[in-house]
Amino acid sequence: MKKLLVLLAIIVSVGTTYGQEKSKESRFMVRGYGSASYISLDSADEHDSGSSFNMGTFAPIFLFKASDKLMFEAELEFEYEHGEFEIMLEYANLSYILNDYMTVRAGKFILPFGTFGERLHPSWINKLASMPLGFGHGAVSPSSGVGAEVRGAFDFKGSKINYALYATNGPKLKTDAHGAGMLEFGLTDDNNKNKAIGGRLGYLPFSDSSLELGFSFMNATVGDAHTDYEDTKANLFAYDLSYVKKINPLGGVIDIKAQYNQSTVDDRTYEIHDENDVPSDLVINDNKSTAYYAQLSYKPTMSNNDFIKNLEFVGRMSKVETPDASPETSDLESTTFGINYWLSWRSAIKVNYQLIDGIGGHGAVDDKVFTIQWVIGL
Repeated sequence: MKKLLVLLAIIVSVGTTYGQEKSKESRFMVRGYGSASYISLDSADEHDSGSSFNMGTFAPIFLFKASDKLMFEAELEFEYEHGEFEIMLEYANLSYILNDYMTVRAGKFILPFGTFGERLHPSWINKLASMPLGFGHGAVSPSSGVGAEVRGAFDFKGSKINYALYATNGPKLKTDAHGAGMLEFGLTDDNNKNKAIGGRLGYLPFSDSSLELGFSFMNATVGDAHTDYEDTKANLFAYDLSYVKKINPLGGVIDIKAQYNQSTVDDRTYEIHDENDVPSDLVINDNKSTAYYAQLSYKPTMSNNDFIKNLEFVGRMSKVETPDASPETSDLESTTFGINYWLSWRSAIKVNYQLIDGIGGHGAVDDKVFTIQWVIGL
């Protein structure tokens, strides 16, 4: 926490000083987003049921433009939950524009694995108050990474193509009794000499860019060096879809988002220890995890009534499934409905109702979650 506060002070100090001395060449800007919520949970586990106001989150984003080609960005997230105050560094990286079609960046960045993590996860952009199953806590796909990336876009015969290719420290294989066979993402240090290689290709076939289809991949060696698992490999891929279009007969805009993630880890036998330190073998074959979501929203932007015009109706289905043999086995499905009222283009009040059922890491799950969330983009 102290290190992050020092980093924050340095960013603000350097950006302000440099911006004053080189005002014609550089720019320093602070943006971000925040949220506050009320959550009511009716769970099969009576100990989890209850309702509470959430103090919310605040995520400042620091943007520093040193020149027309060199830029720096960083995001911190401040959160107070369950009686604890946390500060997290979401990303911090440098970008350099090589030409109109290519930009390189290095540091910690949100990975372009699909589109949800990189484009949609901030609370004021996410149309619902929760994450899809398998995309937030307990994700089966990467969110951020430390490394280097090349990305860009170009026109192609009337359509558009965007691309990204990166090398990062990659995920880590869990081998303990609580998560054997699963992957841990978002680490800053590498656990071996291998680097994860990944990328995404996006295709926008129409001139109005209303439709985008994407494919992502990541390949990595994930086992700890100098252990029995050091040659364990993981292969991940994702498909994503986005369609945003004003439909005159419907009197408004429809927005369709979908993504499918899959990760496959080599079969392995794990030596795990129980609470009494007694060892046993856990065999996990066909180690495949999947997660997907499909979301539809409608905003009646062509209505003559100002109140109705600012409403948005959202529905989403999501599912996550992990191997039965894993200690973190899950087979969960969720259906979420929401009504948003947009106070402005960057601030909304969301009212959501979510149903979650299936098998989680600790047994049967049958949750009903009611949420009211106020979000704002700064």
